[in-house]
Amino acid sequence: MSLGRDNPTNLTESKPLARIGILVVSDRASQGLYDDKSGKAINSFLGKVIRSNWIVIFKIIPDGAESVANALIELSDREGCDLVLTTGGTGPAPRDLTPEGTRMVIGRELVGFGELMRRVSLDDVPTAILSRQIAGTRNHSLIVNLPGRPAAIDVCLNAIFPAIPYCLELIGARPIEVNSDVCIAFRPGA
Repeated sequence: MSLGRDNPTNLTESKPLARIGILVVSDRASQGLYDDKSGKAINSFLGKVIRSNWIVIFKIIPDGAESVANALIELSDREGCDLVLTTGGTGPAPRDLTPEGTRMVIGRELVGFGELMRRVSLDDVPTAILSRQIAGTRNHSLIVNLPGRPAAIDVCLNAIFPAIPYCLELIGARPIEVNSDVCIAFRPGA
């Protein structure tokens, strides 16, 4: 799987290389019992929407609040990710503790991300009301919990991604530029 885009011929080569973490939270995938499709769906979406150069740091971990918190600290603090997208562990099952692990490490919660993801997902499935995705910031990183189904990931990312470049700018993260044929990034006053 090709992760990220580091293309020296890209017109944005003089800009800093954005770092994006993809964190798959799944007991079965972390044990090799299940072929991860959700992380691949996130990477595929990013490949279509991001025009500037970027690199992905990809991790698969078991479910659990502590494992999520530790992985988010590693991706944000040690790997220097500007954006961390998690997938899995956002439902009501006992092992679904991604939001709890995320809350352990974020400084500020951005509730609008979760609200919008649930709203747009309800157009497709009535079980979207069971979803507990959240988002927040940790220093210069934006962390967003996504659902585990690839189709739901696409729906959610299409809804929230127009706000992500401006959010990254506001928190002092490295910038990303989007492909305007796929996504129109919103910036107030622009």
